[in-house]
Amino acid sequence: MKHLRLVLILAFVAAFAASCGGDSGAPKSVPSDAVAVVGGDTISKARFNTVLDQAKRSYAAQHKPFPKAGTAPYGTVRAQIIQFLVERSEYEQKAKDLGVKISDKDVDDRLNQIKQQYFGSTQPGQKPKSKAEVEKAYRQQLKAQGLTDEDVKEGIRAQLVREKISEKVTKDVKVSDDDAKKYYDDHKSQYQQPAQPESRDVRHILVKSEALASTVYNKLKAGGDFSKLALKYSIDPSKTTGGRLTVCKQKTVSCPLKTVAPFEKAAFSLKTNEISKPVRTPFGWHVIQPVGPVNPPKKASSIPFDQVKAAIKQQQVQQKKQDTFNKWWNDTKKDFAKKTKYQAGYTPPASQTTTNG
Repeated sequence: MKHLRLVLILAFVAAFAASCGGDSGAPKSVPSDAVAVVGGDTISKARFNTVLDQAKRSYAAQHKPFPKAGTAPYGTVRAQIIQFLVERSEYEQKAKDLGVKISDKDVDDRLNQIKQQYFGSTQPGQKPKSKAEVEKAYRQQLKAQGLTDEDVKEGIRAQLVREKISEKVTKDVKVSDDDAKKYYDDHKSQYQQPAQPESRDVRHILVKSEALASTVYNKLKAGGDFSKLALKYSIDPSKTTGGRLTVCKQKTVSCPLKTVAPFEKAAFSLKTNEISKPVRTPFGWHVIQPVGPVNPPKKASSIPFDQVKAAIKQQQVQQKKQDTFNKWWNDTKKDFAKKTKYQAGYTPPASQTTTNG
């Protein structure tokens, strides 16, 4: 738990309130108490300092020295904060243009999901954690990272804004059956069913001595329960599944278990459900029982398009949405670059071409 990192928390978090107003064209100047003007939004020095202070708290909570003013690392932190604030402002302004709104309930619902996923999970068989236990673990993690509950909620709100904008921008993205078929035809090697060697489903019990193997064999012949005897006597990991294995005459990706010759001979020569007498291998003594017929080998074949069409379309839709959103965001940033001006000394490296105030 101590190494767990909350997801959806931005590298820096800041107050969401923005002092908006003025014309959305190129700003004429940057107020003395501001670090930048982004379109119709003025980013105040107070907002910048709020994020800088939070970054310092986060460093301190993790017992890391904060970079000293004037050093290159400090300059990097400052630049990251400016870029973060500008990007958040851009998203907020586009959210208004697109009619995107995030309610407090939206934020609380996502935060509850995060709490349950990262702090509420338990090991199989353990009692589920109570709400109080989950909340305690969450608060401990906040303290360890130097964050507040409000910091996290603002980070989540910003994430939801981006998600909702992405949904709006990509809502008309579609992929046709013809598009999927073309992809299938162009990538047929990805949709091949590999050759299958001759195989058989068996179960076995592995012990160290012939005497014990004979005892197990006699118990099975007398009607003993194979799974219970495997769990009691077998030294093979398969004992937890009743000794079951799928053995193959050739080792392949699809059938990785190629057994040693004595085991293989018994596994493939016995009748279904017939119990072998003890079989010796370098691993010990086995009692083997095939539980199904021998599966004949199969040649490699193509997976029919109809079986993979849905998966291909889903994959293509996701890629197309990502490409559509990336183009939209790149165009948006280029547009905002014309409407962004920085206070002297606050221009981030990536924006050196932008006019300073």
